Amino acid sequence: MTNNQKEKLFSNKFIQKILDHESPLSIKNKDKFSEIASSLAYYLKSFSNINKFLDYICLIFKHIYNKKIILVIPLNYEGEIWYENIKISTNNEFLKVQEEIDLFLNQFNFSKNFKIKEILNFENALKNNFKEYKIESEKILSRGKCRGFIYIFSKDISSQAITEDSNFNFISNCLSVGLEIYCLIKTKKKHENVDREISTGAEIQSQLLPDYCPIIYGVDLAAHCRPALQLGGDYYDFMCLKTNISEKRKEKSRWALVIGDVMGKGIPAGLLMTMLRGMLRAEVLTGLPPDRILHDLNQLAINDLDQSHRFVTLFYSDYDPRTRKLRFANAAHNPPLLWKNSDQKIIKLDAEGLVLGLQKDAEYHCGEIKLNENDLVLYYTDGVIDTSNSLGERFDEERLIKILTKLCQHSYTSQEILNRIFKKLDDFTGQNRHLEDDASMVVFQLK
Repeated sequence: MTNNQKEKLFSNKFIQKILDHESPLSIKNKDKFSEIASSLAYYLKSFSNINKFLDYICLIFKHIYNKKIILVIPLNYEGEIWYENIKISTNNEFLKVQEEIDLFLNQFNFSKNFKIKEILNFENALKNNFKEYKIESEKILSRGKCRGFIYIFSKDISSQAITEDSNFNFISNCLSVGLEIYCLIKTKKKHENVDREISTGAEIQSQLLPDYCPIIYGVDLAAHCRPALQLGGDYYDFMCLKTNISEKRKEKSRWALVIGDVMGKGIPAGLLMTMLRGMLRAEVLTGLPPDRILHDLNQLAINDLDQSHRFVTLFYSDYDPRTRKLRFANAAHNPPLLWKNSDQKIIKLDAEGLVLGLQKDAEYHCGEIKLNENDLVLYYTDGVIDTSNSLGERFDEERLIKILTKLCQHSYTSQEILNRIFKKLDDFTGQNRHLEDDASMVVFQLK
């Protein structure tokens, strides 16, 4: 079939011409029905306008079943009665009845939150108002889901039901496919809009994480966050405790280093992480010790976290380059791993404390340790150790400690260590497998 022939069949004018100039289509006339079927199939293939498609279906009904009135009541993609696209197929002989049906439809009040079972009330009312007609009903089904209803009015009560006719079933099936395509197009557009919003949110969130590591005297820093979805619930940050001083003076000032994890992932976790970041940044400027910072942060955030039914783990520390002392407090986060170069072993930095958002009067304890040359601290979130491979094995903390121990025995930079750990993580999970949770790491190494 040429493109010109397709365009001809694609047009409603083709069917209208048959209606105006030729006798009604006989079921035996396979050639004409074949042309209509080809036209309808091409219409579905090139689907663009649902209103035009429904008009097209009604024209076909009108031509094949010219002695009957056919009422098509489609449902929109939200499953509600689609008032503006209710169609009636009839010829000039039944124009008065068509007006009566239109009036009945305008008077019948479908509930705003339409349910499929309510159609029985409509059908009973329809039969009571048009008792002189035999009314057949048929659901428009697609993939087991109702997409609308068809009602066939017939003067001849003894006539054979057209719902058993193969031509009718073919056309009604095409109608169900057309409505399904429309719903899929609407759903796709909705998802595309949501994806755009999520992408924008992910872009904004990525800008909230430090886009580079600050220069801290005597320290080599590296950090990276790999979200499981576009938006993540992991958070790390570096904040100078003194403001309004030169960049050179900031290098030797006290710095806050923090890593946290909001329960879950995706949009809810991302929104809470963003909220928590704002609260923490304001709290850090008070210059209070880590345990007081976490206590006050918990007081500020607990109402919002309680309403969201989520909680946050957070490890907060501050480092003084002049004394090389690291103070820290922990809100039930994975304890960072400290490589003590002098002892050639790893210890965990931990302090007692509850997760944020669980208990209003939660208390936190402060720890302190003096770091020496070539010591290294690895901050990480549970997405690192909880990730699994195709066999269901976890990466786990023990494996991370072994890998870090080997890396610390070489003269690698912080960035090299970070890259190699992520490479080990990728090798462990295997090809084409994504992280199940957000994974973040910060490597803090003394030169």
